[in-house]
Amino acid sequence: MLTTGEQHPWAAHELSFGEAAYWAQHDAGDDVFFADASFAEKAGSRPVVVVAVNDADRTAAARTLPVARDRAAALLIVCGDPQTINSALGAGV
Repeated sequence: MLTTGEQHPWAAHELSFGEAAYWAQHDAGDDVFFADASFAEKAGSRPVVVVAVNDADRTAAARTLPVARDRAAALLIVCGDPQTINSALGAGV
């Protein structure tokens, strides 16, 4: 789960245990992983990637959505303003 705006509360919770533990959870790949969109390139592939486009800054969506599409092995779910999403991924996605 990637967020382009405000960080998901669970990501903040997991980060409270430190960066090493946070990324170890990601690397284990056995649970839902929450991250700020700025970490999209660092995050590895997952069967399903969910992106919450939850800010008004279209540049974050434009930067994050193509990377998220590449990281999603089977399914990409994007929540947010359709115009922002379509401009980043292509009309009618």
